[in-house]
Amino acid sequence: MRNYRFKLAALLLAAVAALISLAPALPASADAFDQALLRWTKSRKIVDEDGANLEVKATYYSAEFIEALVQKESKDNLWTQSEADDYKYKFLSSLKLDELIPIHIEFVNNGPTMYLGPFDIMVKLRIKGKTYKPADYDKRFNFKFQGNKEGLVFFPRFDEKSGRDLLKGVNSVNLEFSPAISPLLEGKSISFIWDVADDDPQKLYQGAAANKLETDRLIKRLEKLRKDKAEEESKLSSINEELDTIQKRLDELAKQ
Repeated sequence: MRNYRFKLAALLLAAVAALISLAPALPASADAFDQALLRWTKSRKIVDEDGANLEVKATYYSAEFIEALVQKESKDNLWTQSEADDYKYKFLSSLKLDELIPIHIEFVNNGPTMYLGPFDIMVKLRIKGKTYKPADYDKRFNFKFQGNKEGLVFFPRFDEKSGRDLLKGVNSVNLEFSPAISPLLEGKSISFIWDVADDDPQKLYQGAAANKLETDRLIKRLEKLRKDKAEEESKLSSINEELDTIQKRLDELAKQ
């Protein structure tokens, strides 16, 4: 399932990567997507005295950004409503918003070779003072590189122990990069903050795409319940057999 998500995400990512790279140069008369892109994309560029430089960009996949992206793709491709719903369904399925917090990260490295593997120790998401490692990420980040590299990073949406929604009642989240990502940082970290107080992924789950996603979720839940039922029935059968064995032995002892 993990490989499927990244293969699908990679295909969908190709459609938006070029758009995200244009974020700093968008005009004042930007449309809904451009405005959402500007609002949810953060960037920072570091340049040393010799001209070597590194630019880091990150786009938080908020409900506003995702909906604006879907609408833009639909408009640009002259899709029918059915085609737009299908794109939205596939896109939301790949992002798994009901479990994870997706963030698109891009590095433009015109400096020393970057060694980011394992990438899950190079980046973290801070929520209410506590930091969280990626639950999953594009494994291409693990390989050394110069030039451009980009991909999706997924952080947990729920607390592993309590199951609590990590974003419930939260005003902002902070994406933090380790100083070790590049010597150009000279021991300093890079961080981006997003205001997520009004972000509500549930707004995306409407219409035909939402119905298909709910169907998928219910099917998965049904499969899990059936598996749990089979396991419990097996345990119950074993207990009943032991009860019968014990009762038979008690009956034998009573006759002696």
